[in-house]
Amino acid sequence: MAALSKEELRSRVDADFDRVVDLLSRKVALKSVSAEGITGEHMRRSAQFVADELKERGVDAKVVQSKNPDGTPGAFEVVGSKIVDSDAPTVLLYAHHDVQPVPDASAWDTDPFVATEIDGRLYGRGATDDSGGIAIHSGALHALGDDLKVNIKVFIEGEEEMGSPSFIPFIEAHQDEFDSDVIIVADSGNWSAEIPSLTTSLRGNTDLDVTVKALEHPVHSGQFGGPILDTNTLSSMLIASMYDENGSLNIPGLEGGDPVGGLQRDLDEASVRADSSVVDSYRFAGTGSLASRLWTKPSISVIGFDAHPVEGSFNVIANETRFRISIRTAPNQRPEAAAKAVADFLTSHAPFGAEVSASMVDAGMGWSMDPNAEATQDALESMREAFGVDPINKGEGGSIPFIPELQRIFPDAQVLVTGPEDPKGNAHSPNESVDLTSLKNNVLTEALILTKLAR
Repeated sequence: MAALSKEELRSRVDADFDRVVDLLSRKVALKSVSAEGITGEHMRRSAQFVADELKERGVDAKVVQSKNPDGTPGAFEVVGSKIVDSDAPTVLLYAHHDVQPVPDASAWDTDPFVATEIDGRLYGRGATDDSGGIAIHSGALHALGDDLKVNIKVFIEGEEEMGSPSFIPFIEAHQDEFDSDVIIVADSGNWSAEIPSLTTSLRGNTDLDVTVKALEHPVHSGQFGGPILDTNTLSSMLIASMYDENGSLNIPGLEGGDPVGGLQRDLDEASVRADSSVVDSYRFAGTGSLASRLWTKPSISVIGFDAHPVEGSFNVIANETRFRISIRTAPNQRPEAAAKAVADFLTSHAPFGAEVSASMVDAGMGWSMDPNAEATQDALESMREAFGVDPINKGEGGSIPFIPELQRIFPDAQVLVTGPEDPKGNAHSPNESVDLTSLKNNVLTEALILTKLAR
């Protein structure tokens, strides 16, 4: 039987889209905030809602409660499969059903847990991150129906917004249920609502705690100030020594590179300035494309600094200072290697012979896609057909640690990172929303990908 045409699939997606929007609206109303307790009844109810929806799409889905590494109860996960042919390729569809909390509902223009359509966008917590990913999977499976020619496995996670503590133990305990040829992670987004994207890379992340010591105890700043610098000042000097005159990191062994798959379009500086709320006088640090600086080159941020507050301060020289740095690593550098490079640099550049020690707090690997993989080419072609424009690949400066872990556990699988987000989506923020036209095109994209993968 010939594969379904793009026109037939688009017709099916159009006819079903009201159901998809209704599904998304009902999911928003569930308030599946994992920060309020991943083992709570509200999270079990959310997982069961998703499982029931997938059953309607022909997936043999069920809710399974995971266990944390220490053996305590974990998140409510949704797993399932739809096997059409033992000889056909197998595709794992991933999304997560938990959502971010809403600390201040008054910052929203609408009720965050009542899906509200305004000017072609559906507003509500989770509308884009990542209930929108669930909606994409549901819509694509419905559009294909009995014409689905690949085997499907699903994993809808219940704790992604909490850092996925039980993710790896769960996957490793259920490898047969997740083993697949292609993994589609619908938890990212597009260049814009009109221009689709594959996410090509993610930076890794590792944290270091650094301690700078100059004295055995604090001393009076009037009696000893001058030849003895306080450790807050010494720490500031040490931090500054990591950068050159352009604000680029200057640390041997810390890797960086160009955007994976080539740079098709650089980020717009005005948009980055507006989105980041940087003050008008600030000049961006570093050199090269903005895309490379945000996606594939390393960065270091001081995220914690132990110092006496201004209120109640008095005239003593601080004898010891501790600070924590977050290192966003290049997609393909092992975070442990990056942490060692930074630690070696800091301990060998101690200002005025102060004692400097550094210890790694945690580490998460980055990820980069294979731009030449067959699944990658199928996905790009599907995006082009669904959106009617050429896709623009993009990286992400942040980290999604479970993706490299998936790749580690299933090294032969081709991974595609897609999703419903766009720059106006405000994931994790007030007024989160999804563009409905883009969502429909994302549904069609995934249906086309599944069709092409059947080859």
